[in-house]
Amino acid sequence: MKFVSVLMLFGLLLCQAWADTNQYDFIIQETPYTRLCSTKNILTVNGQFPGPTIYARKGDTVIVNVQNQGDYNITLHWHGLRQPRNPWSDGPEYITQCPIQPGTNFTYNLLFSEEEGTIWWHAHSDWDRATVHGAIIIHPQENSSFPFPTPYKEIPIILGEWWKSNVSQILADALRTGGAPNSSDAFTINGQPGDLYPCSSSSTFTAQVEYNQTYLLRIINAAVNNEIFFAIAGHPLTVVGTDASYTKPYSTDFIMITPGQTFDALLLTNATNGSLFYIAASSYGSATAVRYDTTTTTAILQYNNSTETPILPALPKFNDTASATEFVAGLRSLASDVDVPQAVDERMTIAVSVNLLTCDPGKTCGGANGDRFAASLNNLSFVPPTTDILEAYYKNISLVYGTGFPADPPAKFNYTGDNLPGYLLFPRRATEVRVVEYNTSLEIVFQGTNVLAAENHPMHIHGYSFYVVGRGFGNFDEEKDPLSYNLVDPPIENTVGVPKSGWAAIRFRATNPGVWFIHCHVDAHTSWGMDTVIIVKNGEGSNEGMLPPPSYMPPC
Repeated sequence: MKFVSVLMLFGLLLCQAWADTNQYDFIIQETPYTRLCSTKNILTVNGQFPGPTIYARKGDTVIVNVQNQGDYNITLHWHGLRQPRNPWSDGPEYITQCPIQPGTNFTYNLLFSEEEGTIWWHAHSDWDRATVHGAIIIHPQENSSFPFPTPYKEIPIILGEWWKSNVSQILADALRTGGAPNSSDAFTINGQPGDLYPCSSSSTFTAQVEYNQTYLLRIINAAVNNEIFFAIAGHPLTVVGTDASYTKPYSTDFIMITPGQTFDALLLTNATNGSLFYIAASSYGSATAVRYDTTTTTAILQYNNSTETPILPALPKFNDTASATEFVAGLRSLASDVDVPQAVDERMTIAVSVNLLTCDPGKTCGGANGDRFAASLNNLSFVPPTTDILEAYYKNISLVYGTGFPADPPAKFNYTGDNLPGYLLFPRRATEVRVVEYNTSLEIVFQGTNVLAAENHPMHIHGYSFYVVGRGFGNFDEEKDPLSYNLVDPPIENTVGVPKSGWAAIRFRATNPGVWFIHCHVDAHTSWGMDTVIIVKNGEGSNEGMLPPPSYMPPC
């Protein structure tokens, strides 16, 4: 097995730009950055925002040594990496490891197996991923090729958010008051807000391109709390992959990308109506009565040294659910990649809700009705433990978690109805997980609810990619809706958008033993408890059990 790791800056990158070293350092540190007319210290990796890009080939192993020279505990997660039998390097804080404390280090062992395309890495502690994140680009194995003509060059595009204030303080204030966190002050493309914000035009990211060439855009939504519309003026895109899995070529004028998702898209530079075009992104916000950052970030696609005024693309309106739905409906896997379970051994329905918790007696909190905002899955608002669940499971430590996460909502109701009864607002708080036997063919239906605020929820499962076999609006009908499932060429994803007031059905086979986090990738919702854990038990074969833990796991 080959060992590969690389440190790269953003820009136009040749397809063969990787090095043959087997280990390198990620140094977590505070770095002063200037954005939106002000300077503040942010948490970075190796002083870069966004952080270094990791390059690998399918099947490689990458070793990353993380040195925490910052002032906060931190962990890193390799989003979309299956990590077969190796949850020890998955990274979510207090789920598979205790945090890397200031002044200490931890080495992650990244096992690349089925992935090919674009995924990413990010901090998985508090909201540190706002500035601690970067791309992971996985090329085909040697003597293999893309399932499309080899592009001329590649352009990583990381979409993010920027706050003028300290992100850790924004989260702390929201958790203290029980209110909604402040929305971001800007969106970014490769760390830069773009020309439409004050004090930003001099540093706007520019992609220099040549006429009549095909470029591969590797698009990542690293935003903390926002789904995003993305487009390039005067240039349709051809989607060829999502979440490190290839898709049938799909032409579109825009992309809707949820937090955590990635898209690979081909760009043909054949414009005839100019030589300077805006790359633009803005939020898709589906909930009503919720504050969104409705600003637009821009980068520039430039054919030559022209100084003409760039053209802006026509992005959908921020609440255009119809456009978001239309885009998602067009995604299909390559038939050669598909092995959808045609029958299932176990079905789960998980109700996804934004909720409230009762404010402490004598206090007024910042959530609706003077209570605290919360969130839940199947009416359980997840309470993070103080000992990580993986260690507790492996060492059989009691009282860290329970195994009572239900396979169905404990109370059935009209999930997407109006004027729902008030008792549904208040979930139970607990640290409950779901245990699954090895090799179980599993179907999960994520059912959105209108309990407090109906919204599109990007649900992410660690350790697995899955087939998105169905989506719809309203309440899932277990008799009728499976009849319209796509069991031929559904998209393979690791983060699925559950439609506002609707549902999404996924299928996968539980062949990766370990402890794996399930959560909404809107960090505000994760902080409120829209999380759970799936524990997949060891199988009976010699290669069907978790790998042993490294001797240097961080202590709690």
